Amino acid sequence: MRRTVFFISDSTGITAETIGNSILAQFEGVHFDTHRLPFVDDAIKAEAAALRIKTKYAQEGQRPIVVNTMADRRLCDIVAESGALMMDVFAPFMEPLEDELGAKRSGAVNRSHGLVDFDRYEARINATNYALAHDDGLDVNYNESDVVLVGVSRSGKTPTCLYMALHYGVCAANYPLTDDDLDKLELPSRLKPYRSRLFGLTIDPMRLAQIREQRRPGSKYATLKQCQWELAQADKLMRRENIPVLNTTHTSIEEISSKIFEHLGIERHMY
Repeated sequence: MRRTVFFISDSTGITAETIGNSILAQFEGVHFDTHRLPFVDDAIKAEAAALRIKTKYAQEGQRPIVVNTMADRRLCDIVAESGALMMDVFAPFMEPLEDELGAKRSGAVNRSHGLVDFDRYEARINATNYALAHDDGLDVNYNESDVVLVGVSRSGKTPTCLYMALHYGVCAANYPLTDDDLDKLELPSRLKPYRSRLFGLTIDPMRLAQIREQRRPGSKYATLKQCQWELAQADKLMRRENIPVLNTTHTSIEEISSKIFEHLGIERHMY
């Protein structure tokens, strides 16, 4: 089964897409052809979106699904004229909140991702610059770090650091365990002062070999044997040093980050 889904928003569409994909993931066996339509913030854009959806409906003979986070009900009504199944993400929450607060929604557009707090925005930028400067052991001065991820090459350290920086303003560094570190089975001296901030990432050997093969085809670095050895040694090292470890093979970056925060006691809100 195939169905077309539109994520429509008066802002970036990130919220609609994130929530929508989480819902759609519950329906196995259905292939969803998704489209994001951001910044639908006036009647002209809403009419254009409705026409696009209506055209898709006519082509496929099945009504499209719309996951909608537009705040202006007038724009929602215009899009609804397309005949699509409308799923308003905000609808279940607005009326109870209006009753509880004794106030009506503003209907103002572009509120979800507006730069309402410049200090938080600057913190995200600074944290991102920090993650880039301290990626793969480029800079090993971790005095300002909130967390230092440790693991073998290509185990998911860099994307996790960047996610934590971009979304939470967390100063995350990462240190790749080298063959020398793994041979000695000893925590590198540069990491010892920051033991309380260390968190280990590991991965399935087969998956690691696939990732490395794409990066360096035909190299020893990408062989399954090398990956197995590195991961086994890294596991021994982190067990010996009592470093918490998470397997990233089947874990999303969002979940990895949440588990790191929970274990290290880092309390940050998504910006």
